[in-house]
Amino acid sequence: MEVIKELPEVFEEFAEQRKNSFLAVKQLKDQGIPVVGSYCTYFPQEIAMAMGAATVSLCSTSDETIAEAEKDLPKNLCPLIKSSYGFAKTDKCPFFYFSDVVVGETTCDGKKKMYELMSEFKDTFVMELPNSQSENSLKLWKKEIIRFKEYLEKKFDVEITEEQIREAVKVNNEARRSLKKLYEVMRHDPAPISGYDLFKVLYGSTFKFDRKQIPDEVNALVDKIEKEYAEGKMQEKKPRILITGCPIGGATEKVIRAVEDNGGIVVTYENCSGAKSIDKLVDENNPDVYDAIARRYLNIGCSVMTPNPNRFELLGRLIDEYQVDGVVEMTLQACHTYNVETLSVRRFVNEEKHIPYINVETDYSQADIGQLNTRITAFIEML
Repeated sequence: MEVIKELPEVFEEFAEQRKNSFLAVKQLKDQGIPVVGSYCTYFPQEIAMAMGAATVSLCSTSDETIAEAEKDLPKNLCPLIKSSYGFAKTDKCPFFYFSDVVVGETTCDGKKKMYELMSEFKDTFVMELPNSQSENSLKLWKKEIIRFKEYLEKKFDVEITEEQIREAVKVNNEARRSLKKLYEVMRHDPAPISGYDLFKVLYGSTFKFDRKQIPDEVNALVDKIEKEYAEGKMQEKKPRILITGCPIGGATEKVIRAVEDNGGIVVTYENCSGAKSIDKLVDENNPDVYDAIARRYLNIGCSVMTPNPNRFELLGRLIDEYQVDGVVEMTLQACHTYNVETLSVRRFVNEEKHIPYINVETDYSQADIGQLNTRITAFIEML
């Protein structure tokens, strides 16, 4: 007989997924399955999946290895880059250790230069990501996706067929649909679950190596949430917060806790671990599969893009659909593109959407938790 798990248990399982995958990645290697590591939402996952590789997000969200990274990198660099490099250099990230290749991308200057250093001790393939979303940029990005495919074919001595790529597109689209269905439960007011529990599933699902498992697990979870909501199980009515900005996870989960421990509820995330990475699907009807993949990934609205209309289109949609009362933007110290873009985001939220906005700049230490709590409490009380 199948054991019916309570919602808190399911959320905790997803929260532990990253840790549990440390052992799973070794088992994959023992079975001879290639592992491809990445750091970014722009990574075209379907190409690696098409050759039967497992894909994984590499460690980059803790200050544990930053001191070691600073022996090679400048101290006034973004903590995400220092953490990524520190985990790689010290071999403290099992995912990095077991990756056959790390796929980088030219998102920002710090990352580009970090990949140069990383390539001295790990096979690193860097994709040239354009910094605009024009037709010329699309042509370049499509070429880069094909170059990546050819690199994998040569490195692993395999042939990656168009049929395999299309199958990977279908699998990944199904996973995205289910995760989108999950975060859409937060349209309910009051919200059915906490924003932190939502985050655990969104973040944890990125460490599931078999993407085919995601839809069934997540759809069952959505059904359970909706059933309990219909029975009257829900959160208290609280100010509804959207979190935007730099990638959230690990150390920066302190921002989610600061909102939810001080009277608010996070109903949606625009960040990389939220709507940004799930919102758009690859067009399965496009006769040119490389064009379809290129369009889907290039259209992601990240602050490295200039101009960056797609970020504001998504932000506007989320604010309206989730009845957002206030926007909290989390930026990392020395993340220049996101920090510069805060002015545009503030103007958009205040002047076009007519709701309050706050920016909190932070790093991976826990030293500013008191200050974060004070500022966010004051912001929520104002709503």
